[in-house]
Amino acid sequence: MSQSHCPKGPMTTAIHAGEAPDPATKASAPPLHMSSTFVVEEAAGFSAHDIPEDAPWLYARWGNPTVDMLERKIATLEGVEACLCTASGMAAASAIFFTFLSAGDHVLVSDVSYAGVAELVRDTLPRLGIEATVVNMSDLTAVAAALRPNTRLVHAETPVNPIGRLTDLAAVANLAHEVGALMSVDSTFASPMATRPAEFGVDLVMHSITKYIGGHGDAVGGAVAGSRELVAKMRGEASIHHGGILSPFNAWLIARGAATLPLRMRAHEAGAMAVAEWLEANPRVARVIYPGLTSHPQHDLARSQMKNFSGMISFQVGDTAKGEAVAERMMERLEVIHYAVSLGHHRSLVFWMPTEGLMESSFRLEGAALEDYRAYAGDGIFRLSVGLEDAEDLIADLDRVL
Repeated sequence: MSQSHCPKGPMTTAIHAGEAPDPATKASAPPLHMSSTFVVEEAAGFSAHDIPEDAPWLYARWGNPTVDMLERKIATLEGVEACLCTASGMAAASAIFFTFLSAGDHVLVSDVSYAGVAELVRDTLPRLGIEATVVNMSDLTAVAAALRPNTRLVHAETPVNPIGRLTDLAAVANLAHEVGALMSVDSTFASPMATRPAEFGVDLVMHSITKYIGGHGDAVGGAVAGSRELVAKMRGEASIHHGGILSPFNAWLIARGAATLPLRMRAHEAGAMAVAEWLEANPRVARVIYPGLTSHPQHDLARSQMKNFSGMISFQVGDTAKGEAVAERMMERLEVIHYAVSLGHHRSLVFWMPTEGLMESSFRLEGAALEDYRAYAGDGIFRLSVGLEDAEDLIADLDRVL
């Protein structure tokens, strides 16, 4: 659905975009519409393909007022025309891949990415006759060399999950467009408060809105934002045919979280910077990876395309044995930080990610690509999502287990 007019300030946008007082009750807060179907007052075709864009609501898989409100909000936050919300971040990724790729096409994907996307690209797409190449997206020479005449999509992440390596969005978008390919980016780690990829030429911006946009760890969802034309194609494929729609209740919860996104991201960044600086000065920590630190190998790129450094930190403590020992202590002794997967919530979360296990299951990198990964992660890293707690309490918690 198209974005509504909204003032440009980030807090005003986050609060008001997509919303209006309820026309029936004049309620200030957006209503929750849980109905699966809607009463029709004029003749309409039974196929969703017969429905014009300005048609009234008919059936929840085709569209829902509460989900539409969230879609308008996210589109406005990203500065684009439209957005499609989905049942999960993986449903958002699938919407991109299965809408814009067909048998015989080629897709270029970051060699380090969310594990579900990595496995989809390596296992599922080839089975459907779609050629997939993975490449270090921070290496522009490698990206250019991997492009083919039949490349239809370049899919990046920045920062990449879980090691925090960055992608130069403008440079990769230019390379993609030179061969006639679309560029999509998973911007979950960054959020719209850090980076608005469309400003760098990216065609489709994907989020797991379970993470920062929702922000409270109580609702699963995904989103893809971009031009009205591209989003309409995904709506026809992903929502109507594949059926991976977002629950109205989850949309309502996520929109409620999105209203405070600018405030939360400032707090996430402040807390993460304090924790990252403490970790970097700690002799028990071998390496810290955070875009806001000058020690990050792409800190200059981070400063140029991130207005907020977010709350995601990766750090090493040594070899696998040391990592496993620290993970055991975390599970037993942490009092504030939760030892759990996921990220972007108001609670801090940490999880041990051994390199060997990720290589066997998701990434399967070899040779130079594996060495590139190990340059960031060593034998394994802890992925720390810094929440909204007081930084001194998080530091005390980490000091207890390192």
